[in-house]
Amino acid sequence: MIIDSHAHLNAPPELYAYQAALLSSRGGQGRNGSGVTDAQLEEYGDRTLAVMDSVGTDVQLISPRPFQASHSATPSKVVHWWTAEVNEAIARQVQQFPGRLAGVAGLPQAYGETPEKWAGELETAIKDLGMVGCLLNPDPSEGSGYVPPLGDPWWYPLYEKMVELDVPALIHSASCQNGRESYSEHFITEESIAVLSLLNSEVFLRFPTLKIVVSHGGGSVPYQIGRWRAARLHPKLRTGQVLQESFDESLRRLWFDTVLHAPLALELLVRTVGADRCLFGTEKPGSGSAPDPTTGRDLDDLKPVIEGFDFLDTAEKDAIFYGNALSLYSLPALDAAVGAAR
Repeated sequence: MIIDSHAHLNAPPELYAYQAALLSSRGGQGRNGSGVTDAQLEEYGDRTLAVMDSVGTDVQLISPRPFQASHSATPSKVVHWWTAEVNEAIARQVQQFPGRLAGVAGLPQAYGETPEKWAGELETAIKDLGMVGCLLNPDPSEGSGYVPPLGDPWWYPLYEKMVELDVPALIHSASCQNGRESYSEHFITEESIAVLSLLNSEVFLRFPTLKIVVSHGGGSVPYQIGRWRAARLHPKLRTGQVLQESFDESLRRLWFDTVLHAPLALELLVRTVGADRCLFGTEKPGSGSAPDPTTGRDLDDLKPVIEGFDFLDTAEKDAIFYGNALSLYSLPALDAAVGAAR
C-alpha cells in the first residue's frame, strides 16, 4: 500500500480562468462559479490516476495548488470564493475516484483576516465536503507584509478547531510577492520558520494532540539541526526555552513528508526525525517531475529511493509508505479510500 500524502488538484483550465476573472474584477461580478463540469474533472482525474499508476501509488491526498492560493488578494471575498470553488472541485473529483483520492482542504486565509474566520471554513470542509485535513499557509501575506509566526497565540483559534475535529494540517506556504525569492524559495523559508516557531513556543503544551505535518522535509531544519541543538544547550540561548527537552525530542512532535528530490537529503530527514515521523509524499506531478539523468526516473519518483534504503527494515518502510498516514489521517473518508484500494 502506497499513500501519497502530498499532491495537488489536477483540474481543467476553466477553473483557473474563473480565478483570473475573480482577481481581475475584484469580485465585482459576484461569485457565479467556474462552470467546470463533472466530465472535465473526471478527465483530469484520469490523468492523475495515470501518473499514480505509473509510479505505484494507490491513494493520493490532493489539495489546492498552493502557489495559486491568492491569499493576499483583495478584497477578502475573492479569497473566500476562490478557495470554496477549489475545495468543491476537489470534493467532486474525490467522489469520482473512490479508493484512489482523498481531499485536503484549502483555507481561505485572506491576508488581514484572523484565524477565527478560517476555523469555521475548516469545519465546513471536513463535515460537509468530507475532507481529511487542511493546508496551512504560515504567510497569508505572500511575502508582502507581517503575519505572526505559527507559535503565536494569534493562531490558537485554528489550532483549537483542528484539535476538536482531530484533523492534521499540512504546512505549505503559497505564492510570494517579494522579488527577493521565488515561490519555491518562499516555501522552504516559511516551512523552516514554522518548525522553529512551533517548537520554541507553548503550542504543544497547550495543544498536545495537535497534528502538524511539515512539507518538503521540514525546509532547512534537518540540514541545520546542529545549530538548533546547540541553542537548546547553550547557557544563554536556552534561557526562556518553553519545551524543557532536547531539540530532537521537540522535533518529534511534528510529522514530515518526503517531498525531497535528492536521495541523500531524504536519507538525512529519515535518520534525523525517525521513520515513524515521515509520511510518503511526492507532490507528483509537480516541479520535481523532471528526469534524473543518472537514473532515468523523475526526481519525484520516490518509492524506489525509499525501497533502496538498506538502513530501514520492512516495518519502517511500511510506516513511511502508508502506516503513518493511516494513524494521522484517521477520518472515515480516508479509511474508506484505503479499504477500497486494498
